[in-house]
Amino acid sequence: MPEDVVDVLIIGAGASGAAMAWSLADTRMRILCLEQGDWMKPSDYPSTRRNWQTSGMKEFSPSPNVRQLDSDYPINDSDSPISVLNFNAVGGSTILYAAHFPRFHPSDFRVKTLDGVADDWPLDYAQLEPFYAENDRMMGVAGLAGDPAYPPKQPPLPPLPLGRLGETIARGFNSLGWHWWPSDSAIITRPYAGRDKCINLGSCVTGCPQGAKSTVDVTYWPEALRLGVELRTRCRVREISVNDRGMADGVIYYDADGVECKQRAEVVVLACNGVGTPRLLLNSRSTLFPDGLANRSGLVGRNLMFHPNGFVQGVFDESLDGHLGPQGCCILSQEFYETDPDRGFKRGYNMQITRSPGPVMTALFGMASGEIPWGPDHHHAFAARFNHTLNVGIMAEDLPEDHNRVTLDPDLVDSNGIPAPKITYRISENSKRILDHGIEKGRQVMAAAGAREMISHAPVRPTGWHLMGTARMGLDPENSVVNAWGRSHDVRNLFIVDGSIFVTCAAVNPTSTIQALALYVADSMKKNLANLFD
Repeated sequence: MPEDVVDVLIIGAGASGAAMAWSLADTRMRILCLEQGDWMKPSDYPSTRRNWQTSGMKEFSPSPNVRQLDSDYPINDSDSPISVLNFNAVGGSTILYAAHFPRFHPSDFRVKTLDGVADDWPLDYAQLEPFYAENDRMMGVAGLAGDPAYPPKQPPLPPLPLGRLGETIARGFNSLGWHWWPSDSAIITRPYAGRDKCINLGSCVTGCPQGAKSTVDVTYWPEALRLGVELRTRCRVREISVNDRGMADGVIYYDADGVECKQRAEVVVLACNGVGTPRLLLNSRSTLFPDGLANRSGLVGRNLMFHPNGFVQGVFDESLDGHLGPQGCCILSQEFYETDPDRGFKRGYNMQITRSPGPVMTALFGMASGEIPWGPDHHHAFAARFNHTLNVGIMAEDLPEDHNRVTLDPDLVDSNGIPAPKITYRISENSKRILDHGIEKGRQVMAAAGAREMISHAPVRPTGWHLMGTARMGLDPENSVVNAWGRSHDVRNLFIVDGSIFVTCAAVNPTSTIQALALYVADSMKKNLANLFD
């Protein structure tokens, strides 16, 4: 029988892979997506059970090293102060993300020109703006128009309620004269596209059984499948194969039974995140690419960027109802976002106000930190904290550095014997100064809001959700891996659409920009179909 050949093969069914598949579907090409995880069942999410808060500590932990599911691969992040977090399933890490959904600023694409650091992107905010808007519509983004920190934009849904917690910290920002705004959130606030609105359960980061959180398994994928895209789950790709002309001709993967399979393709698209994508490229060695596929620049895996995080918690006398509502979405402040030479560092940070944990996690975290003792004073200390805390997260812009990188571990492998990624990462002096400044300002706004007690620390180790920069885009093949529309400089039918193509990482959550870029790359491919490989 003739070999099965698809037109486009997408690796990864998360935020970027789903957006890419949906956008390309109108070409009527045969599009196949391979995902190493499976479909999630809302009935399996922890919040459908009484022990839902503790369930999030193991089988729904954001760390694959803790979950250790069949769909996961281990990550050696012992040589990093920040641990890598992800989720492998249809929907990818959107299954467990908090759905805080800001865009990059126009300045984020021009940091070399404006501030003399890192590099400018080969595209700008204006080019991405229509794709930001399209993605907002597809995902169902709630927000409030008029934020002076951004060019004009109109989220399709009204914002999430601030609640008593949000109103309390907003008064602190107001008294200091600092910027704040309700967060753009990928959480629907009224019935939208067949889904019902948020019911303020607060279980967002362990999966949303209501379907109100906009994960791509309930937004993009139903539409893409209706348009004819094929999605195969429990298929772990080992390597991308190339022909003697240096073109990608398909992938080798393991199916659910561990059987090695070959899938041919005319075009291969990587959507595996900023750790998974370099892992796969580095493992795709051949005589033509002895250092890994698309790696003639030597930059695959380099310039890894996280967002180093700081944390300030305030304890208030009044009840804040902080456990009600989406945990990661309340308000943000971008008062200290842009470079100010008087602060002693380049670029800046975002302040993200998040809600407080439920009763069980309040007790567990408090006991671990010593703030809630075990014994006679336990209930008194617990009552003083549960419903009485709010959090300010400090998200620092992490500038790219060549020595921060993803490589292949020489010993650790996944269940199919594929080498695991190894993370080598150091927080820069610039990022440390950003965090110090952010902690100081976080404590200042807490005091202005009326906090009677505060705790703070930085960096926070389990915050490596945002994986960026390890296959950066650019115009020059000598200092970038892909071009301005995601095509590999070295392999003309290989595209990358996840956060690994970021040139810089800004100081906000990247999912909105990752998806806008995926839609932009798909649109560029469609406009260039006649000469796609030229």
